[in-house]
Amino acid sequence: MKKFIRDNCALVVVAFVLGLTMQTTAAAPDLPNPVLYFTGQEVFTTGGKEFIRYSFDVANKEVYPNELFAASPDLPPCGSNTKAARTWVDIYEQSGKRLNGFCALSKSADLSKIWFALETSQVPPSWVYIELTDRKTGTKYKSNLADTTL
Repeated sequence: MKKFIRDNCALVVVAFVLGLTMQTTAAAPDLPNPVLYFTGQEVFTTGGKEFIRYSFDVANKEVYPNELFAASPDLPPCGSNTKAARTWVDIYEQSGKRLNGFCALSKSADLSKIWFALETSQVPPSWVYIELTDRKTGTKYKSNLADTTL
């Protein structure tokens, strides 16, 4: 009976340690929130309509490890893209309405190429923010509010 208890206790300890190890490997990196800023706007035409693209950059993008943007075929796809990035980036107006999203950025430097577009007849929101969602850990990093004009 003592051997049975000792062996089962050992199994419980091993299972506990393995559980901790697995949780640690999927733990969210301790990172600061992104610092979003407006970089400019440009007019473009598509489908016979005229739009304005509002472009942004993340000032502290270099603190985000590139593995956060690695292709992650083990996670749900983004439309037909079965190798979507681990971390998705969404742009929201101040009220929380989603304006655009990026599911295939491949490295942190790509955070300098995020944008949303509106038809030229639409008034842009005064302020926007982004959320980076690490789909592996479920962690969200929310930016500051950024102006939509220079």
